[in-house]
Amino acid sequence: MKLHGKIAAITGGTAGLGRGIAEAYLAEGASVALMARNAAKGQQVLDELGVGGRAVFVSGDAMVQGDVEAFIDATVKRFGTIDILVNNAGGAGDLQPMVNLSDETFDQAMKWNVYATFWASRRALKTMITQKSGRIINISSMEGKHGKAIFTAYTAAKHAIIGMTKSLAREVGTDGITANSICPGLVITDIIRSNGPAVAETMGLTFEAMIDLFAQESAIKRPNTVEEVAAVAVLLASPEGAGITGASISVDGGTAQY
Repeated sequence: MKLHGKIAAITGGTAGLGRGIAEAYLAEGASVALMARNAAKGQQVLDELGVGGRAVFVSGDAMVQGDVEAFIDATVKRFGTIDILVNNAGGAGDLQPMVNLSDETFDQAMKWNVYATFWASRRALKTMITQKSGRIINISSMEGKHGKAIFTAYTAAKHAIIGMTKSLAREVGTDGITANSICPGLVITDIIRSNGPAVAETMGLTFEAMIDLFAQESAIKRPNTVEEVAAVAVLLASPEGAGITGASISVDGGTAQY
């Protein structure tokens, strides 16, 4: 029970990596607050988790500043504090070559990934600095370490998350707060299954061929799993992770080897 009694807030917490991290935290004794847009799905996830008051759901859009800040405030109001923030909300959105990339699409990538992380972190820090402890874990991507054609906006956003995390770590290290980013590689989640075929079509591939192409970029020649990413999120939130800060940890099967 490495996280016994700890309070975690997770954006994008009802599916994919967010839900996987929530389940891992609950298994280690934490209580969790989850934010996502779909209220019905949020209640369904709470029912499936079956942990009673140790999990709560707050409906909100990560691209709306007021929703993000209200989520942090609701977490503190419900549980009395916030010990761990996982900024998981984000995504690639519309993938286009830069020559066709609109300002609106680029702005959306920044809001969904960078601004959502910034808004939630800034709000949570008010509590964490006061209590002289906290863990901020930002979900970046292997695209935060290298480039990929047609992923321009997403790549720029995920690079920005890593840079913001590094600077934050230096700001708050003496306040007992760590800040790290996790850079997952290919993980087959529901959003990949639903949005992947359109991305594959843009690349002139079938969905299966695209998955195989991305997998072959790694050393292990397979996608990573949600559980593999969640295990790193547990480490960074646990007492054993106290000496890790400012890091961008790859969980990508050796795709970006730095």
